[in-house]
Amino acid sequence: MGNNIHPTAVIEDSARLGDNVTVGPNCYIDKDAVIGDNTVMDANVIIGKSVKLGSGNTLFANSVVGRPPQLLGWTEEQKVGQLEIGDNNTIRENVTIHPSMHPGELTKIGSDNLIMVGVHIGHDCILEDKIVVSNYTQISGHCKVETGVWLSGIVAVHQFVTLGKWCYAAGLSGINHDIPPFVIVSGHYPNEVRSINKRGLKRAGYDDQTKESIMGAFKKIYKSNGIFIDRVKELAKESDLDPNVRYMVEFIIRSQEHRFGRYLESFRG
Repeated sequence: MGNNIHPTAVIEDSARLGDNVTVGPNCYIDKDAVIGDNTVMDANVIIGKSVKLGSGNTLFANSVVGRPPQLLGWTEEQKVGQLEIGDNNTIRENVTIHPSMHPGELTKIGSDNLIMVGVHIGHDCILEDKIVVSNYTQISGHCKVETGVWLSGIVAVHQFVTLGKWCYAAGLSGINHDIPPFVIVSGHYPNEVRSINKRGLKRAGYDDQTKESIMGAFKKIYKSNGIFIDRVKELAKESDLDPNVRYMVEFIIRSQEHRFGRYLESFRG
C-alpha cells in the first residue's frame, strides 16, 4: 500500500518510510529517521535525526520527537544519542520527546502508550508499555516509567525517579522520589501514598488472589505500627510471597538505599 505524503512535507533523502504512512502538511523528517508501517502524522510534526518509530503510531499536530535535549551550552556540533519508539502509541498535540544526551545511548518509549497534550519526556528516559501520561505532565531526564503507570494532569517528575508498574499519580503531584508499584500518590515534597490503585490492578488483569496479596502487603507496609523500612524488610523475609508483592518490597528497599529515595541516582555519571 502506498504512502500519503502532503506536498508541503519535507523528508530528507536518508529517511526511511514503511508502508501506508501518512505525512501531513508542513511535517519535517530528518536524516536517517525510520518510520514504521501505518504511521500517521498530522500537520507540523517534526521527527529528529536517527529517530526510530515502530508501526501504527499516531502523532498529532505540532508534536516534536527526537530534537536535541535541553542542555546548557549545547551547540549544533555536539553529538547526542537516539530515540526509539515502539508500536501503536498515540502522541498528542505539542508533545516533546528528547533523545539521549549521550552518543550511543537511548531514550526509549515502548508500545500502546497514550501521551496527551503538552507532555514533555526528557532525555535518557525509559517508558515501558500501556502508560497514560495526561496533559502537561513533565518528565525530567533519566527517569524510568514502568508498565501501566498513569500520571494525571500537570504532574512534575524529578530526574532519576522510577515510577513502579501500575501506580497512579494524582493531578498536580510533584514527584521527587521513587513511587512503588500498585499505589496511588498525591501531593508534593513529599508525596503521600494514599491507597492501592485498584483500577490499575484491574487494568493489569490480575486475578482476585493476586489482588488480595497486594492489598495485604500494602496494609502491612503502610498501615502497621513501627519503622517503615523495618516493616518492609520484615515482609521481604517471608518465603512464600506472591511475585508481585516480592517485586513491590524489593522496589521499596532498593529505593531506600539512596539518600534521596531515587534508586537511579546511584548510576549518575
